[in-house]
Amino acid sequence: MFAAIPAALLLGACGVGAPPVSDPTGVDGLVVPTPSPDPADFVREVGNPWLPLLPGSTWRYEVRVDGEVEETIEVTVTDDVRRVAGVDATVVRDVVTDAEGKVVEETLDWFAEDRAGNVWYLGEDTTSYERHRPSTEGSWEAGVDGAMAGLVMPAEPRVGDGFQQEWLPGVAEDRAEVLDVSASRTTAFGSWDDLVLTEDTTPLEPDLVEHKLYAHGVGLVLEESPAGDEVVELVAFTPGGR
Repeated sequence: MFAAIPAALLLGACGVGAPPVSDPTGVDGLVVPTPSPDPADFVREVGNPWLPLLPGSTWRYEVRVDGEVEETIEVTVTDDVRRVAGVDATVVRDVVTDAEGKVVEETLDWFAEDRAGNVWYLGEDTTSYERHRPSTEGSWEAGVDGAMAGLVMPAEPRVGDGFQQEWLPGVAEDRAEVLDVSASRTTAFGSWDDLVLTEDTTPLEPDLVEHKLYAHGVGLVLEESPAGDEVVELVAFTPGGR
């Protein structure tokens, strides 16, 4: 049984234009997305073992398309804290570079963990540089313009868990479903067992489907399209923490 969290996070969204509430198959008692997170319900650091976001942690990923490395992604958990919808969120910096080393996207993501161990996504400040023209399309912040915090990793993932990861209509509508909790894969960084496998989709891009695999104590180790033509693979990881 999924641990209940304080009442402030259990309030349902209602009214005209309210987003759909995810089926409570594995996230029992949670309202996802939540319109009113209570700051008192959150802890200081994100220590969920499937998505550990401790300050100083770094990950490097290679993005391969048809076997060729096209981009590199550097992810760093900063020491910065941003207050979003009243919640002190951990700031994670993502930098995407192309094969020539040019920055094509920079993002600051905001995450927070509740007392039950669930990791919530509170928004992102993203800038892409396609054709050398900066664009902030896709940026959103919980509590601003109707955006709401979504769930990115349950405390205890179970097969059948389904949840909205972010919510700003027409801008951020990613959702995920847990397909497996005992998957195995071999990557450039190592061999893994008992991986959590999710399928991520968005109605904004109906043809886009991503399978993501998370390792205990590491986080995301592999992302692949069902067709197998695009792969995002972990190639280096340095754990942080105080």
